[in-house]
Amino acid sequence: MSASGKAGGDGALSARDLSKEYPGPGGPLCILDGVTLELAPGESLAIVGPSGSGKSTLLHILGALEPPTAGTVRLGGIDPYALSERNQAEFRNRQVGFVFQDHHLLPQLTLLENVLVPATVRRDRSSFDYVARARHLLERVGLGERLDHLPAELSGGERQRAALARALLGRPALVLADEPTGNLDRRSAAEVGTLLLDLEAEERSILVVVTHSVELAARFPRRMELDGGKLENLGTAP
Repeated sequence: MSASGKAGGDGALSARDLSKEYPGPGGPLCILDGVTLELAPGESLAIVGPSGSGKSTLLHILGALEPPTAGTVRLGGIDPYALSERNQAEFRNRQVGFVFQDHHLLPQLTLLENVLVPATVRRDRSSFDYVARARHLLERVGLGERLDHLPAELSGGERQRAALARALLGRPALVLADEPTGNLDRRSAAEVGTLLLDLEAEERSILVVVTHSVELAARFPRRMELDGGKLENLGTAP
């Protein structure tokens, strides 16, 4: 199956025995050590842990941005690291949506144009109405009246909501969020957290969030902690 198609299998995310090492002056530095997790479509997971524990590295591996030293990742039965560089980039664009602590909106583009950026490299632009999809998502995140505004004209919370809409534009199977509320005030953080969970449920995507926020993590039905290279269950919400 090509990377341009829908993820095969049941759409699940499977990461098995992931390890990540970086060279260091005193020998290899182990960041991840035998990390394994499984998530089905519609499931969400919050990962907590101290700074420098490898949370962002794990997201990069799950999102086909950085290969593991050992172990496997499969999304919908596809191993992105077995694809050519071009097909891997296409797989990432179609199957994975990213939300970062910094929204990464382009300052010269309007809100609508920013949300449409991922569609500029899609092969199906003529057969799918991405503009309508972008408008719908911006309405859904409460920004339907701000389509022509530039990022500088928005609050931090509004920019992050726009970034969430952009991540969901292509109906990705997997949404990865790295400290998505880290730069927001408490009220905006709560709003973005609600949208993350609500939209994940509506879209039936897999959602993985890494966060330092106890409040945000507590809202997830499943929580894990990454520390010392190991990923351990913290249990499920009652």
